Amino acid sequence: MKQLQEDSYALGILRRAGIAIPADAQPLHFPMTSDPEILARAWVSAAARSRDLLAEGRDLVFLVEGDASSYSTFGHLARALRELESAIDMEIIPGVSSFAAAAARVGEPLAEEGDTMAVLPASYGVEVIDRLLDELDTLVLFKVKPMLDAVLDLLERRGLLASACFVEKVGAPDERVVEDVARLRDETVAYLSLLLVRNPDRTRGELHRGCRPGRGAHRVAEAHV
Repeated sequence: MKQLQEDSYALGILRRAGIAIPADAQPLHFPMTSDPEILARAWVSAAARSRDLLAEGRDLVFLVEGDASSYSTFGHLARALRELESAIDMEIIPGVSSFAAAAARVGEPLAEEGDTMAVLPASYGVEVIDRLLDELDTLVLFKVKPMLDAVLDLLERRGLLASACFVEKVGAPDERVVEDVARLRDETVAYLSLLLVRNPDRTRGELHRGCRPGRGAHRVAEAHV
């Protein structure tokens, strides 16, 4: 049990909150790899173990950091478990995603009326990020650790360094917020880190508000026939 608590970031959150962790809590292994075969085997194994525990008449809780529906391992486990036992009663409790928590921490809105935003892993590459900056008012970049210097170089070229903010381990005791993101160059950051990027000078197209174009006028014409 000691090993389980030390290895689990989610259980660490519970422990700091003073919530008792059941003595029979069990670890499920989800390897940090992009190999689809290794991942598939891990999900099936975790799902089978969960199904066996449910068959014993137990209720199970799967803890996540943030929100279970946003970039969470839970989605993989839930699909694999439903494939093994479709009749399982499953409840998903929404949480606070890291990007929402980060925006609240720095006191800046993610999006206001008419704004556009997107959330994506930085691993999509600087070419994709560069293109999206022309289309979006806010860009949230996850998993910036391996791409940080390349993204910082892009933001410098686009004149957006001052409009970016780096947040690491948001909500944790060792949370870190860096507004002068240029000083992060050549630094190794934590896996649980993100960049909030605003593009305040983005050229916007026309917004169509309310009904679809022409629909309202068509109704007025019908009313006067």
